[in-house]
Amino acid sequence: MSAVTVIEGNQGVRLTQYAHGGGCACKIPPGELEEMVAGLTPPASGDLVVGVGDDAAVVRLRGGTAVIATADFFTPVVDDAYAFGRIAATNALSDVYAMGGTPLVAVNLLGWPRGVLPVELAREVLRGGADAAAAAGCHLGGGHSIDDPEPKYGMAVTGTGDPERLLRGDAAVAGVPITLTKPLGLGVLNNRHKQTGEFFEEAVAVMTTLNADASAAALASGARCATDVTGFGLLGHLHEVARASGVTAVVDAAAVPYVAGARESLAAGFVPGGSRRNLDWVRPHLDAGAAGEDELVLLADAQTSGGLLVAGEVPGYPVVGEFVPARGGTTLVVR
Repeated sequence: MSAVTVIEGNQGVRLTQYAHGGGCACKIPPGELEEMVAGLTPPASGDLVVGVGDDAAVVRLRGGTAVIATADFFTPVVDDAYAFGRIAATNALSDVYAMGGTPLVAVNLLGWPRGVLPVELAREVLRGGADAAAAAGCHLGGGHSIDDPEPKYGMAVTGTGDPERLLRGDAAVAGVPITLTKPLGLGVLNNRHKQTGEFFEEAVAVMTTLNADASAAALASGARCATDVTGFGLLGHLHEVARASGVTAVVDAAAVPYVAGARESLAAGFVPGGSRRNLDWVRPHLDAGAAGEDELVLLADAQTSGGLLVAGEVPGYPVVGEFVPARGGTTLVVR
C-alpha cells in the first residue's frame, strides 16, 4: 500500500476537514433521491432521446448528431486542492463517456468558503479541473461560483455522440457478461484519508484516469449498455441497470478488482456511511448467497470517479459477472 502523509502545496490546509462528506459519497442516498424525483418527468419529445434515469440527458439534432449534457460536483475527497480539482472534473466528464459520447465543452461549478479557505487553494482546484479538461480535449470556458460554507467543485459538461450508438443504462440483455473498467475500494480509502490524512497514490491515479479509452473500447466491442460506477457503488448501479433493463445481474465476487489497501481499510473500520446506505437500499433485491457482510459492503462501496460498468465483454478489462433472465424481484445475485 502506497501512502504518504505530506500534503504538498496546500499551505497545511486539509480540505476534507471542511466538508461533512467527501466525493460521490456525499450524494443524496438513492432511495431518498428516487422518492424526491418521483413523478418529475420531462415533457414528451421525440428529440429527447434520454431524459431521466441515466448518466446524462441526450437530445437528437438534425444530421445524425446527439448532444449529451450533464453536471456533477461534490465536496473534497482528498486534501490536495489540485488533485481534488482533477478528480472532480474527471468525474464530471465521465458521464459523457458513460453515454458513449465525446466531451466538447465544460464550465466550472465552484462553491468556496470565502474568508475561511485561501483563494490560492481555489485557484489550485480550478487548475486541476482545467488540466483534466485539457487531457480530455474538452474546451473549458468560465463557469459559476458562489460563497458556500463548504468547498465544492465540479463541472457542467456538454458532449456529442451518435444517437444510434449510445451507451444506455436500460439496454442490458440476458446472456451477456458484465465488464468493470476500474477497481473498487475508493470509498473506504477516501474515508481513511479523511480521517487520518494518509494519501493513497493508487486511489488518486484511478480517480484521475479518464474513462475515454474504456468508452471507446466498449463502443468498438459492440456494447449498447453502460453506466459509470460512482456514489451508489457497484451493486447500486448494477441494480439500476438490471431493474431498468428487466434482467438480473449476477456478480462473481472473486473476479472484482480492488485498489490496494481497500480490504485492510475496511477491516480497520474506514467505511463511508454512503456505502452502508447503498447496501441497505439494494438488500431487498439481493440474493447474497454465501457472501459475507464485508464483501457486500465493498461491492456497495461509494466510489468517486469510478470506472464504467458495461453490458458486454470489453477487451483489456475484467469480466465480473453476467446478466441473466429476470428472477422475480431479485435484480442482484452475488456468488
